Amino acid sequence: MVDEHPVRAALVELLKQRGTVTSTEAARELGGSSGLYSFHLRQLARAGTVEEVPAEGRAKPWRLRQEEALQSDLNRGLEDESYQHWLAVRDRAPRRWRRDQAFSEVVYLTPQELAELGNAVRALIAGYGGRPGPDRGPVAAVARFFPLLD
Repeated sequence: MVDEHPVRAALVELLKQRGTVTSTEAARELGGSSGLYSFHLRQLARAGTVEEVPAEGRAKPWRLRQEEALQSDLNRGLEDESYQHWLAVRDRAPRRWRRDQAFSEVVYLTPQELAELGNAVRALIAGYGGRPGPDRGPVAAVARFFPLLD
């Protein structure tokens, strides 16, 4: 459900970064209306991805369900662990596989451009899935686009 919809994917990423978020905060961070984010947070709750945080007043904060948060941390750890393993063994890899394409770049984007960039990278990577062959091997594709805040 999350991967199918860019708004929901953006909400989950925001929750991973901030811990809790209201629909108003999501609208301020991601652009759009609080009603849009309220709807998608409720949909994520129906899917079991997020849950309401008990709060006083009208504010309705949400957080990732504990299982989702743990899985997110686990995935991040596996990504880091896999890359460290690669660095340790790449000199023993077949010559044609010894070079990776790791890079880092600071770009200046609007929140909408940030979402568009993420969607474009997802679409590009999706075009390479399901193509096993004699000259192809599994490659980890990890991308993180996030604001550099003070």
